[in-house]
Amino acid sequence: MFVRPFHLSDYASIANLFSEVLSEACYEETIEAFAKQLTLDAELVLVSVVNEEIAGIIIGTIDQRNQGYYYRIAVAPQFQRKGIGRALITGLKQKFIQRKVSKILVTVDVHNEPILPVYEAVGYTDNNFSRSFRHLRIVNGR
Repeated sequence: MFVRPFHLSDYASIANLFSEVLSEACYEETIEAFAKQLTLDAELVLVSVVNEEIAGIIIGTIDQRNQGYYYRIAVAPQFQRKGIGRALITGLKQKFIQRKVSKILVTVDVHNEPILPVYEAVGYTDNNFSRSFRHLRIVNGR
């Protein structure tokens, strides 16, 4: 297993992964945000690959205040509970550190509340969770 930047050739696999693991409402929000992040800063989209198969994806963004956000993470069912999520979170954290973000936050909405224990397992606490009453969105930071 390894984590690498998203490649355009990954798009169909990622769309299938999203449709497999996300609810329909979450899929619609995520695919739109995914496309927007790719146009703004594709380096903040990482994928995990196992035996040449896309196992997971994480989407991050940086806002106007130079804060880094984990937007969405998705891992294929057959690869869940195998360290893929942790590897993706760690990989994106390194990107945020390289970019010298002022703070790293985990965006929280109804769709990703169940996976917060994954973030907690790598050291994030409630102080790192950014809960919004609006839909999560990708912003044009830097």
